[in-house]
Amino acid sequence: MSNKTVVKGIPDLFRQGIESGWATHNGSSLTAALNLECDVLIIGSGAGGGTAAEILSQQGLKVILMEEGPLQTSNDFDMTEAKAYRNLYQEDVTRGTADGSLVILQGRAVGGSTTVNWTASFRTPDQTLDHWTNVHGLKGFTKEEMTPWYEKMEQRLNIHKWPMPPNANNNVIAKGCQQLGYDWQIIPRNVKGCWNLGYCGTGCPTNAKQSMLVTTIPTALDNGAELVYRARAETLIIENDAVQGAVGYGLKENGIDRTQPIRIQAKHTVMACGGINGPGLLLRSKAPDPHHRIGKRTFLHPVPSTLADFGTRIDGFYGAPQSVYSDHFLWTDGITGAAGFKMEVPPLQPSFVASIGVGHGKSHSDQMNRLPYLNMMIALIRDGFTEQSQGGTIFLRDDGLPGIDYPVNDYLREAVVRATKTMARVQFAAGAKAVRPIHTNGEFNTTLDKTLQHIDSLDLSINRMKLGSAHVMGGCAMGEDPRTSVVDSLGKFHHLHGLHIMDGSIFPTSIGANPQLSIYGMVARQATLLAQSMKA
Repeated sequence: MSNKTVVKGIPDLFRQGIESGWATHNGSSLTAALNLECDVLIIGSGAGGGTAAEILSQQGLKVILMEEGPLQTSNDFDMTEAKAYRNLYQEDVTRGTADGSLVILQGRAVGGSTTVNWTASFRTPDQTLDHWTNVHGLKGFTKEEMTPWYEKMEQRLNIHKWPMPPNANNNVIAKGCQQLGYDWQIIPRNVKGCWNLGYCGTGCPTNAKQSMLVTTIPTALDNGAELVYRARAETLIIENDAVQGAVGYGLKENGIDRTQPIRIQAKHTVMACGGINGPGLLLRSKAPDPHHRIGKRTFLHPVPSTLADFGTRIDGFYGAPQSVYSDHFLWTDGITGAAGFKMEVPPLQPSFVASIGVGHGKSHSDQMNRLPYLNMMIALIRDGFTEQSQGGTIFLRDDGLPGIDYPVNDYLREAVVRATKTMARVQFAAGAKAVRPIHTNGEFNTTLDKTLQHIDSLDLSINRMKLGSAHVMGGCAMGEDPRTSVVDSLGKFHHLHGLHIMDGSIFPTSIGANPQLSIYGMVARQATLLAQSMKA
C-alpha cells in the first residue's frame, strides 16, 4: 500500500481501489479520443447517479459513470475553503440565476453534491408525497409505498439522528424555539464515525460522511463499473427514437478547456446530472419536447438568512454543520397557502461568511472580527405548490452551457419577509444581542421591535435581497401525462426509448426539505425496477 493511500491513519478508499484495479479514466489527461461501450451509461455521479450505479451494477449490468467534475478524495480534502470552492462546486461557486437574484451552491465532483453537502438527510414530507400523488398524478409515491425505499437507503448510508449535543450555532434554533413554543427537532445525518469537524462543505477528510464517493460508487467499481471523470456529456446519441449513449469531451484540470472527444455507446442511458445541467443536456441534444416541458418548473428553495451577534462565543465554524431544524412554519397555511419554510443554520466558515456578508471596508472588517460570536439562520422556502409559484426556466447560454431564469415574485417576497422576521425572533429569544437581515442595506439592531421595523423598511428589489440556494429541483418533472411532464413516475423519458432520468430534476415541485434522502429513496426504487426490466 503506497503512502498516498493513507494520510494520518485515514485510508483513502478511492486511491486504494484504483491501486487494486478499478477502471477509471481521467478526461483531463486524454491524448486520444476515448470510445467505450456498456449496458448502462449514467451521466452524473451524485445522489441519483451513485445510487443507480450501485443497484444496476449489482445486477450484473456493465455500468459506466460519466462525471463532469474532478476526482477528489479524502487525501485531497484539507478543509481549505478556497481550494474546495474552486475544485468541488459548479462554476467555482459562482453559479446563480440569470438576474443575479440567487446564488446557487451545487457540487461538481465525483459524488456530486453529496461530496460537499452538510449531511442533512430527510425523508420527503408526507404532505409533499400526497400533493405529488393527488395533484401531479404520480404512481408509487404514497408514504406507504416509499417508506421501504427510505428505510433501505437509511440503512445503506447510516442515516440516523445526530446523537451528539448540537454545537452552539445549531443550539440557537433549539433555545429560541423552546422559548417561543415552536417545534424543533434533531436532524438525521448520513455519517459514520464523524469527527465533528464542521467542514463538511469542503469535503470530508475522514471518510465519515457517507457520500456516494465512499459508498455506492466504490461498490459499483468493485462490481466492474467504469468511471470517466473530468468528462462533459455534450449531447445524447439519438437514433430511431432511441437514446444510445452520449458524446462529449474531456475537460482540462481548469474544468473549462477541452482535451479529446469521448463517445460512450450504451444500450440504456440514465441521466443524473441535476436540475440545471440535465435540462441543458436535453436542450443541446434537441430531444423531442412536443409540449415544451423540458427546463420548465425548476425550483430552488429560495433561502433568506439573518445574522445574529451573541455576547458569548458561538464558534459556528466547528461541529456538525446542521443538527437542529424547525418545521414549525413549513405547512402553517396548508399545502397551497402562503409559502412555508424550514429553518436551519449553515456552518460559518470564514470565506463563506465573508462572501455573503454585506458592507464594505470597516463595516465588513468589523463583522468578520466578530465571527466567533456570530450565528446565522436560514429559511428554506418551499416553492412550486401553487399557481403563484411556477419556479424557473432553464435555457442555453451563448456558449451552449445552461443558465436559469428564476423570477422572485410577490408571493415569494412575502415569504422572504415572513421568514426573516421569524428567524430574528428565534435569535433574540435565544439570547442574541443584535440581529441583522442579510440584505444589501441590512443593519444590526439591538431589539426585536427595531429589527422587525428594519425588515419592513427594506427594498425587496432584485440584487437588494441576498438570497441563496443549495437545492436545485425540477426541470424534468415526473408525471404520467406527457403534456405536463418530461418523464413518468419511474423516470422513463416520455418521447424516447432507452432513456431514464433519476435525480432531483424530476421532482414536480420542491420538497420542503434537504433533498438527498428523497433522491436516494426514489432512485433506489426506480433503478431496481429498471434493472429488473433490463435483466428480463
